[in-house]
Amino acid sequence: MKSKAEHKLIQKKIIPTPMRLLVLNILLQYQKAMSLYEIQQHFEHADRSTIYRTIKTFQKKCIKHSIDDGTSVVKYALCDEGCCCRSKDLHIHFLCLSCKTTYCLKDRPIPESGLPKNFKFESANYVIKGYCPECN
Repeated sequence: MKSKAEHKLIQKKIIPTPMRLLVLNILLQYQKAMSLYEIQQHFEHADRSTIYRTIKTFQKKCIKHSIDDGTSVVKYALCDEGCCCRSKDLHIHFLCLSCKTTYCLKDRPIPESGLPKNFKFESANYVIKGYCPECN
């Protein structure tokens, strides 16, 4: 029987290599945005570039998205089922100023930008900063 991680990779047409399964299992387990460094800390002997390539593959196949939460460290979080990281899929993120955890507020979509004529939307970043329930 296939694991949740293996099923997700196969569904997205990604070969489930051991490293891909390990990285995806970490993202599934923690259910929060994590930096490359935080992911790397779960591996005793893993090459940083292999983990980075794995994350980039996940991003291309819409398994995870990247977050610029203003901390100068890019974080990564899982996408919802059916997400293609288009404007309709984007949501607000929350950065706790105390514990530095970044949360995906997936039930809070980013409002439409209403760009002027001849402007083309490429991406958006919406981060609210404050204190999470644990730190409040």
